[in-house]
Amino acid sequence: MDDSDTSAILAEDLESSDSSIVCCCFKVPQSKRPPPCSCPFSVTVEPVMFLSMFSIVLQWPLSTQYLWDRISEDVGYNGTKGGGCNASTVHDPLQKKVETLTAHWNLYINLGGFLVGLIMVTLLGSWSDRAGRRLVLIIPSLGLAVQASVYLIVMYLKLPVFWFLIGRICSGLSGDFNAILAGCFAYVADTSGRGSRTFRVAIIEACLGVAGIFASVIGGQWRRAQGYINPFWLVLATNLAAALYAYLFVPETVTPDPEAKLLSTRHHRAIFHLYSSDAPQGRRTKLWLYTICFFLVVCVHFGCSDLYVLYELSAPLCWGPELIGYGSAAKNLAYLTSLMGLRAMQCCMKDSWVALVGLTSNIVGLIAISFANTTALMFTGYGLCFLFMASTPVLRSKLSKLVDPSEQGALFASVACVEGLCSLVSSVVFNSLYPATLHFMKGFPFIFGAIILLISAAIIGGLGCQEEKECGENREGSGIS
Repeated sequence: MDDSDTSAILAEDLESSDSSIVCCCFKVPQSKRPPPCSCPFSVTVEPVMFLSMFSIVLQWPLSTQYLWDRISEDVGYNGTKGGGCNASTVHDPLQKKVETLTAHWNLYINLGGFLVGLIMVTLLGSWSDRAGRRLVLIIPSLGLAVQASVYLIVMYLKLPVFWFLIGRICSGLSGDFNAILAGCFAYVADTSGRGSRTFRVAIIEACLGVAGIFASVIGGQWRRAQGYINPFWLVLATNLAAALYAYLFVPETVTPDPEAKLLSTRHHRAIFHLYSSDAPQGRRTKLWLYTICFFLVVCVHFGCSDLYVLYELSAPLCWGPELIGYGSAAKNLAYLTSLMGLRAMQCCMKDSWVALVGLTSNIVGLIAISFANTTALMFTGYGLCFLFMASTPVLRSKLSKLVDPSEQGALFASVACVEGLCSLVSSVVFNSLYPATLHFMKGFPFIFGAIILLISAAIIGGLGCQEEKECGENREGSGIS
């Protein structure tokens, strides 16, 4: 319990000894292969994380804007192009049709990619414990490059937007960005000691925020100046650069096993045992409750992120590419402010209360955004969310402390599965709720998200009080003895 939350999150994954039924086998070399080149700086996976996050944040709002423009062209709506987007267009039936179709296509694209990625990220994460970490950095980066290539073909040839779904599925088959996250944090766990691990993790998390800020600002300005195609060429280039860097410069930390199997029932059996065993007493209940909290919080994060660009494009905000880029940068700045706030709050309060402060920041920010009818109020909402990322590290740490060291691999495989499920469920719920509630309250999905976070806060607060009571009883028992 003396270790930091982040250290607990990244405890080493010890392989279980279960035998597996082989469905597919990737042969890998028996000994570690050094990379062809050595990096002149003391960095390993940080550039992979930076480049991958940069490409994701660059393409996410641009793909939504592209869908908006293509659908607007198809239905004959030109509100945001000809200066016709203003407060009087709030009830424009054509605008509502464009919003509805864009939200639905976002839903279909995310649904296709996440359904495939939900399966693959679990398998790839566990497979990397035996096959090596570098492969799990290279394969998803190439998959994201394939997705960017498909998007470019659609833009050049004006193909139907259905092809965006094909590109998204290709990325899902490679594990998607979640596999890169899993691979990077597993690599840090392999290469850092307990004393230096917190600092290494802080650098990785800072890469997420800094890459998001740069991509958001550059993407909005570039899209306004040159359209969509050139920014997506940069998306393709950064993903290829991430794969090339991982191949050339990242040393392997796991001795590859030539018998490593990618598709195996071993992974699923380990996860089932984790959530069905109740030893020590009461572990299963806490594991389920914290997993539910994690699911609800991440669903709100993903669901609201899906809607921000759509919400900003339409009246009464009517933001252009430049403002959308600044808004996305403000949202990504919270990765850094949450990290600093988390470190500061841990000096004076327990983890459960740190999570509650983070949830409160998120709830207040979402309420402000739901009523945003001016640019100033929208940015105020982003500012109030400055600690919104402080809750998820606490939840990951709580989950990690509930299981044995030999079960860490199964735990984080299940967490990856839950995150994929969050992406799927949030896309379905929020992209369906937004068009359904346009007629009475445009920002209702954000109010809905705040209500869900209140449920998580109640569960975390209850468990926190219970844990403090148990700690007090243990101290009293130790004093008596």
